[in-house]
Amino acid sequence: MSSKMLKFVVTEKAMPSKRKADARVADFDEIYDDFNVEAAETQASRCSQCGVPFCQTNCPLHNNIPDWLMMTAEGRMQEAYELSSQTNNFPEICGRICPQDRLCEGSCVIEKGFESVTIGAVEKHITETAFAEGWVKPAAPRVELDESVGIIGAGPAGLAAAEMLRHRGYQVHVYDRYDRIGGLLIYGIPGFKLEKSVVERRGQLLRDGGVHFHLNVDIGSDITFSDIRKKHDAVLVATGVYKARDISTPGSGLDGIVPALDYLTASNRKSLGDEVPAFDDGRLNAEGKNVVVIGGGDTAMDCVRTAIRQKAKSVSCLYRRDKANMPGSQREVQNAEEEGVVFKWLSAPQAFLGDDKVSAVQAQSIHLGQPDATGRQVPQVIDGSSHDMPADLVVKALGFDPEDMPKMFGDDGLSVSKWGTISIDWKTMMTSQQGVFAAGDIVRGASLVVWGVRDGRDAAEQIDAWIMQQAEANAPRRAGSGS
Repeated sequence: MSSKMLKFVVTEKAMPSKRKADARVADFDEIYDDFNVEAAETQASRCSQCGVPFCQTNCPLHNNIPDWLMMTAEGRMQEAYELSSQTNNFPEICGRICPQDRLCEGSCVIEKGFESVTIGAVEKHITETAFAEGWVKPAAPRVELDESVGIIGAGPAGLAAAEMLRHRGYQVHVYDRYDRIGGLLIYGIPGFKLEKSVVERRGQLLRDGGVHFHLNVDIGSDITFSDIRKKHDAVLVATGVYKARDISTPGSGLDGIVPALDYLTASNRKSLGDEVPAFDDGRLNAEGKNVVVIGGGDTAMDCVRTAIRQKAKSVSCLYRRDKANMPGSQREVQNAEEEGVVFKWLSAPQAFLGDDKVSAVQAQSIHLGQPDATGRQVPQVIDGSSHDMPADLVVKALGFDPEDMPKMFGDDGLSVSKWGTISIDWKTMMTSQQGVFAAGDIVRGASLVVWGVRDGRDAAEQIDAWIMQQAEANAPRRAGSGS
């Protein structure tokens, strides 16, 4: 065992320095600095190098975390990067936005009493060092193959699959309805968590490696799904899920009540320098307004922290469970509280008030009752607890569902599950149509970026196996084989 490891008993957990709240709310820049070399090595040295690394087993990508922590502690940064990038296509992105407190760091065996190793920040440091040193290279396949793969969706799953397939020599074409590469990484996640230059840098690497991108392309109108299938030897559907879940509460049709993704997309586009009429005319701009965000997940945290930066008059988050039971990252809740967000725990909307435009949310207090079949306590309304909250802008952050796939693609051949996601054979990741695969949120429902990367990698492996199998089956039989 390296003498540089197991320092958790003498070294406390530390995060990279974080900008003060009053300074960071003035812009959309990332709030955490990068570790310097010494700090990264010190935190990496806290790893206990345990025999059963739960950090690794509870990471969707099964990253070799203890090994690259040891390499970082020993100053072997290039080796650390090479190992990290073997299992993760975008470690610098996951290091920034993964909810480590629920995944790797939350599973660290030294957490109780000593607190976990700061895994995410070290992961980010490793890859940023690799970019600075020129170790990150675009795909350079040894052999160029004639077979091509069409990928629908330039989000995490689609991009991960594109890179993996390009490494194997396939001609890869990615189609996306947006005008930039990245999907929700660009338009859904605010810059204070993930600066857009980080995503654009990855997009350029993929281009440099020979991936072809077809942007502003809507499947079903600009090009048919059938045409995509004819153009390529295999197709991967990785569109994600974008349809906002609604709330059937009286007054929900009033102006000033908007879906979270519309709100976040407008803000991100404005930060990117785009013309955004709905932002400029105030419909999707929180400046000077009393803002209420409904929901308790990471998207809700993105919305409340965005509203603060847009200089809202007040920002409240309404969630029907308590803080301990919210699905979002506790680290994000702490950041939001520091920035001035008021959390209304155990509260749910009863009605939205106003004439044509929302002016208040009528909320009810909630009591958590007995657990249901899932083990979660059931929220129960407390009679007589109604109260009004001023609201000029209400943002619904209640999660996302798949769009109507047959209608979206103009093709009835794709089987869908009872949840509206695309049905696949999980062993092969193939849909009901031969040569058509699916991965990411469009299969598993709204989930984490890291799961999208995992699914994209798995899909690439299955696509490669299927194309090779098809090529072998269609190859001319050898002379004299007796066939």
